[in-house]
Amino acid sequence: MSKHEVKSPIPGTFYRKPAPDQAAYREVGDTVTKGETIGLVEVMKTFHEVKADADGTIADFPVSDGEPVMAGQVIAELN
Repeated sequence: MSKHEVKSPIPGTFYRKPAPDQAAYREVGDTVTKGETIGLVEVMKTFHEVKADADGTIADFPVSDGEPVMAGQVIAELN
């Protein structure tokens, strides 16, 4: 099965959780539908939701929580 890549729309810091004391939006193995939030990218204290742009199962998050990302960088892989 081919993988689908979800990419960061903007440069910033990637977060998998809505807040430090909350659970991650999604974990590896979770099923997502197109339009579901899978993380956030923060730029200058403004948070932008990253949404799945396809249906699938999360195979990997190549970027760690709190890691800087560039626009177009893969942040999640879907099967």
